[in-house]
Amino acid sequence: MIIYDLRCDHGHKFEGWFQDRQAFETQWAGKLITCPVCGSMETKIVPASVALLGKDKCPVKKRNDVEISPLKYLEQLHQQIDKYFDDVGEQFAEVAIRIHRGEEDQRNIRGVTTEREEDTLREEGVPFVKIPVPKFDS
Repeated sequence: MIIYDLRCDHGHKFEGWFQDRQAFETQWAGKLITCPVCGSMETKIVPASVALLGKDKCPVKKRNDVEISPLKYLEQLHQQIDKYFDDVGEQFAEVAIRIHRGEEDQRNIRGVTTEREEDTLREEGVPFVKIPVPKFDS
């Protein structure tokens, strides 16, 4: 499988997935590749940014390339959450739903929920993220 970044003559950029280069050439020559935005059949391959995917066994790094352990990174994340999110405790689900419905002002909140409350939040379409809370040594 090969993926090409393509652009139509109207400037719309999109991806094309092909079995191989020959499959692309055949479809392109037969005007079978069309822009999903405007339907133009005048397309060409454009340079793509490169992304390498794989398992990295190195520790998480900061911007200045100082090594930091995953636990330390999680600790720093929790410090930011403590600083910038209102702790609503066990009322998290109720407050989140009121904010989602516009009954309360938008703000960052944190707290705890039961599995049942999480199901209710999902049913209501309320976005939330669960973050593990490990024990940190002081």
